[in-house]
Amino acid sequence: MFKIDCAWRAPIVFAACLCALAGAHSAAQEGAQGGFSGLKMSGNEPIQIESDKLEVREKENLAIFSGNVAVVQGTTLVKAGKLTVYYAPGTGATTAGNAAIDRLEVEDTVYVKSEDQIATGDKGSFDMKSNMLVLTGDKVVLTQGKNVLVGCKLTVNMQTNQANFEGCAASGGRVKTLLVKDPQSKPAQSQ
Repeated sequence: MFKIDCAWRAPIVFAACLCALAGAHSAAQEGAQGGFSGLKMSGNEPIQIESDKLEVREKENLAIFSGNVAVVQGTTLVKAGKLTVYYAPGTGATTAGNAAIDRLEVEDTVYVKSEDQIATGDKGSFDMKSNMLVLTGDKVVLTQGKNVLVGCKLTVNMQTNQANFEGCAASGGRVKTLLVKDPQSKPAQSQ
């Protein structure tokens, strides 16, 4: 297991977008200590969701966006085949948009882009209670410019900004990392 403990904002932006969708506060912080600066979100901007189909199951407290799902907020784009929003029972009407969101799940080729960072995987979930974000797949890839992380599971605690990247069984459980130094960057100043 590869642990990342730097200012990874919501390392997977779909969680950031979906957090905003759920009415959560923006968790944006400035810069990171490592090669990745963290994906950003725009907590104050409107969210646009497009899909081929929307199914609301009021009695089951869920809404399913399916077919070419695209979620846009500011500079953040999330694409997937399916987005399922699970609402907490008894917190409002799903169709009125005032019910509290319990958790979110995306699946079927998840693509997330924010500014210069891109994350891809097969499935993703965000639990509103625990503030835990998980992106999984046969190959989960997080890139920023020429920097690349590859594994099979990325778990992020959005309260602590700590991320765990786990390798794939096919690669012996190892995480692959490529960090390319930016020739424009300046060395860190010691205090």
